[in-house]
Amino acid sequence: MAAEARVSRWYFGGLASCGAACCTHPLDLLKVHLQTQQEVKMRMTGMALQVVRSDGVLALYNGLSASLCRQMTYSLTRFAIYETVRDHVTAGSQGPPPFYKKVLLGSISGCIGGFVGTPADMVNVRMQNDMKLPKNQRRNYAHALDGLYRVAREEGLKKLFSGATMASSRGVFVTVGQLSCYDQAKQLVLSTGYLSDGIVTHFVASFIAAAGDPPHPTQGGCATFLCQPLDVLKTRLMNSKGEYRGVFHCAVETAKLGPLAFYKGLLPAAIRLMPHTVLTFVFLEQLRKHFGIKVPS
Repeated sequence: MAAEARVSRWYFGGLASCGAACCTHPLDLLKVHLQTQQEVKMRMTGMALQVVRSDGVLALYNGLSASLCRQMTYSLTRFAIYETVRDHVTAGSQGPPPFYKKVLLGSISGCIGGFVGTPADMVNVRMQNDMKLPKNQRRNYAHALDGLYRVAREEGLKKLFSGATMASSRGVFVTVGQLSCYDQAKQLVLSTGYLSDGIVTHFVASFIAAAGDPPHPTQGGCATFLCQPLDVLKTRLMNSKGEYRGVFHCAVETAKLGPLAFYKGLLPAAIRLMPHTVLTFVFLEQLRKHFGIKVPS
């Protein structure tokens, strides 16, 4: 009897990303703390120890509600667009789309997802960075929804989209590197005939997507390196209190701190990339396997 294949529901990508975010949030928090330093005073380990000493271990999960809100806007949108369109294209053809179409679809999905997720991303940055500020300067958002409401009320709706250009640009790189490369890697692994569509295949394909294609094992690291200046500018714009007039002004002010200022938080960002990507796709495939929509194979 032929087995029934399953396809993901449109919201599975958001749920899978939330699961991964719960595991990798401390690294994301350290990245934000390092990026918002005016001068390079601490490295990753020193920053982690300072956070734990001053506010306790649970402080490493400050802003988790905003991080989950971000995944349910940014990641849910990019996964929903990518997988819905890909499945539609696949259903109308004899096989999966070629890699260049996956890259194009990943670029469009990432750009839209980055823009949609900007408000939650901004609140996420602010909540994670709040503990670094003097008590009289802290924003003290109770949770993500409180942060979104207060920004809209106190600073205007336009402020919710500070850093949207950088977030959308970064979303393009990340989505192509993750979704498009994962799809292609999974297709190649299955085509060898050595592995079936199971958790081992999902792990291998997600590992390839995080680390880069086999001929270019440093691609994942290069993608992180190329995206880091965008991420730093995005974080600074989102955390600002009106000191920047725009993206260009933020870039100029950051450059005054030296070229390495654009690479603050590179280590935790690079370390976070691998487990976050692997966990996201492992969770996604398990959701698809157990709760996906049945399609006769």
